[in-house]
Amino acid sequence: MGKETRESLEKVLDVLGEILAFVTAVVWALVIINQNFPFLPQVVVNVFNVAKAWLLLVLVGVVGLEATIKRNFVIRLIFYIVMAILIIFHCFPGTYDYLIGLVK
Repeated sequence: MGKETRESLEKVLDVLGEILAFVTAVVWALVIINQNFPFLPQVVVNVFNVAKAWLLLVLVGVVGLEATIKRNFVIRLIFYIVMAILIIFHCFPGTYDYLIGLVK
């Protein structure tokens, strides 16, 4: 990737990360406030509970991409592997127990 492309992609990821951080903070605040003073319909609470887990994962991914875009290939590769592991364990929760069962 060229220097111009990296710089423009870093700016896009910076703005996207800021938006995601704000949305994540709002969703978490609404969920916490709703636990103490229920005011949201249950459907909205269910959507927010799913969204708060995914928003954190996406936020970590975007900020990590922004941080590793100016690093060397090895650092980026390590980040991609860590993100892949997080996504696999997040999408398939039984994977960890299965892998531990293979080791034992």
